[in-house]
Amino acid sequence: MKLSLSPDEARRVILHAQGFLGAQARRGGVPATLRRLGAVQLDTISVLARSHELVAYARLGAVGRAAVERAYWDEPARAFEYWCHAACILPIGDWPLYAFRRRYFKARKFRWHEVPDSVGKVLHLVRENGPITTADIGGAKKGGPWWDWSDSKIAIEWLLDTGEVVCTRRVGWRRVYDLAERAVPADLLAEDLSDAECVTRLAGMAGRALGVATRADLVDFLRLKAPEASLLDRCLSEGITGLVPVRVPGWPERAADSWADPAALEAAPSGRHRTTLLSPFDSLVWDRARTARVFGFNHRLEAYVPREKRVHGYFTMPVLAGGRLIGRVDPAREGSVLVARQVSLEAGVTPARGAAPLAAALWEAAGWVGCETVRVDRVDAALAGPLRDALNREP
Repeated sequence: MKLSLSPDEARRVILHAQGFLGAQARRGGVPATLRRLGAVQLDTISVLARSHELVAYARLGAVGRAAVERAYWDEPARAFEYWCHAACILPIGDWPLYAFRRRYFKARKFRWHEVPDSVGKVLHLVRENGPITTADIGGAKKGGPWWDWSDSKIAIEWLLDTGEVVCTRRVGWRRVYDLAERAVPADLLAEDLSDAECVTRLAGMAGRALGVATRADLVDFLRLKAPEASLLDRCLSEGITGLVPVRVPGWPERAADSWADPAALEAAPSGRHRTTLLSPFDSLVWDRARTARVFGFNHRLEAYVPREKRVHGYFTMPVLAGGRLIGRVDPAREGSVLVARQVSLEAGVTPARGAAPLAAALWEAAGWVGCETVRVDRVDAALAGPLRDALNREP
């Protein structure tokens, strides 16, 4: 018989699994956070900080950026970059689990671009001169738009896709590529998992990271294509992922049948909730359908929406407080001033209840990025006074 969870119970399990509820969930610093989450999405946008930094900050508070960099890109390798939900930082121990995807790329023989004939030459350069960056092999672009890559960039990225090379560190924001056989520990390279074994173990990882997850949540986390999604169905039905079936009756009918880590269900999650700004690429909110189901929050990144059509702002960050998504902030930084270009509360959250956690989230973020003051540019009239008063009481 399936265990039944209320939506509130499921939400608390999810928050604990994601590191936002209870001190125990945040022990071990950034390396433990990466292992807990299984995947931290990368993105080029940097407002207060880049998204991978914001993910660690949201859970751990004002962790030093050097600690974040060491946890992701260090020697010997503690993590590597590859495709999971999107381009992600992944624990180095999970290298064998992505063999199915490396095989897919090899069989496809195509990336976003045609793979050039220079692949062998680029691999030789890495072998003889690596570790290298794209600057060492002729640059990343031909000179046009961002997607107009040079042949050497296409080649090195295809070699990364297929597992011949790997990125385990960066210089600035540039990937450093080296042979997988030099950068990945030999015992991990020696593991030879079938596609079914990869999907089975990854499903368990994703389920533990998400806390409570539907089949669609697991597929989205791992971005599985139809053949691998069929393998997921089989391993779930056979009960070999380590996850157990649960039911959340308050979720929409198609989502009510879900999966959870049995260890997460042993005791009701308890402890202090984090109050924080969230990157729009944070795994707590990166799936729009799941975010709406769990939090009743309609989340959309508007960075690529024309300015005149934006509703909430360029890099709107959801505000987490008390285990709920209570509002949104579109931040910027002007010297030593953290600017909230637009602030809003969600329907049902009163200014009297929402102003203090909003102010706390803004002041903590300001301190983390070295800002001394907070300025709010645009806010609803009803929230303006309470937020101003709350900001004046902080930090």
